[in-house]
Amino acid sequence: MLQYARHSARRGAKISRKTLMTAGNARDRFFRTEHLVQAGKTPYEVIHENDIVKLRYYPPLRVSHIDVAGERVSVNHDELATPLVLVSPLAVNMYIYDLFPQRSLVKYLRARGFELYLIDWGRPDWRQNHFHLSDYIDRLLPEMLDAVRKHSGKQQLSLHGWSLGGLFSYCHAAQDPDIVNLALIGAPCDYHANGELGKQYQRIARQLRWVEKRTGWRVHNTRRRWWRSPGWANSLAFKLTNPAGTMKGYLELVARLHDREFVTSHATNSAFLEDMVAYPGGVIQDIIQFLWADNVLARGQLPIRDSSSSLNDIKAPILSVVGKTDVIVNKDCAGRLQEVAGSEDQTVLEVPGGHMGILGGSVGPRHIWPQVADWLAARS
Repeated sequence: MLQYARHSARRGAKISRKTLMTAGNARDRFFRTEHLVQAGKTPYEVIHENDIVKLRYYPPLRVSHIDVAGERVSVNHDELATPLVLVSPLAVNMYIYDLFPQRSLVKYLRARGFELYLIDWGRPDWRQNHFHLSDYIDRLLPEMLDAVRKHSGKQQLSLHGWSLGGLFSYCHAAQDPDIVNLALIGAPCDYHANGELGKQYQRIARQLRWVEKRTGWRVHNTRRRWWRSPGWANSLAFKLTNPAGTMKGYLELVARLHDREFVTSHATNSAFLEDMVAYPGGVIQDIIQFLWADNVLARGQLPIRDSSSSLNDIKAPILSVVGKTDVIVNKDCAGRLQEVAGSEDQTVLEVPGGHMGILGGSVGPRHIWPQVADWLAARS
């Protein structure tokens, strides 16, 4: 009887501790999330800004090695000759580039010897609703790259662009011969070849052509304010690309609220997914008309009115990374660039993962980042 009582007491104490841990983790996850988030810890300096747009510089690491996904990576303190600029897409916050201390793309690239910069497009509000794709490609991106050149003392640059940031990168490279390398991660080109999404874009194109033929109306004839896409809508749209995975993540959170490490990881990932940024109305007009309906990139044209450049003017080597399970930009959508660009040195790297995973997912540090870094280093 005494032994049974002791066993019951120990069991009760374990249950009590687990209950307290669950309650504490739940409080922190839902009411004090900022205390759990591990993203954005790598130091950087803002060396140039224009309105909401900021250019970050990541100084050299002052350690001999870093831990990346459980592996020890030596830090190369001899910088490569060509600076590398990370060109982020719109709608995302910058946490994705520095998600966890042991899964930080910026820290890894710095350790590999790249003089590293990152363009943060900021958080557009109604004051920036007039921004179009041309503002990013022809005005803001060149200004940020000029600041990189001034800071680094180097004229030739490599660009690393993810998603719409990849589109910005290669469109700019068509007009800038001093862009000498393009590492493009899930960068769209042929929107009509993009699987199920591509079929929807084709339907939109047919409908808009029908309206334009009969009325002369185009998306740009309307007010930009009608087209602005707020951050919460972008977060929802991103989650709906994998609704089962999103639901599974929250169900697993409920089941593992007692596990502090899991709760911290969930909060950090959510800090990116649940805090996305608005698209300006002018950008959405351009996306719908130029990219979805007219599909201009697939014909080698830039999504800019009256541009004298074409994608055939791109001469820089291109690395195109495509995710095997990416439903936002599939291989056929991204691969069209290899046909319309003028580059002679082109490589396609098909890797495991979806649209977010190929940049900052758990498979990245071992299966994607080293291959991208090796490709760039060999040309830098």
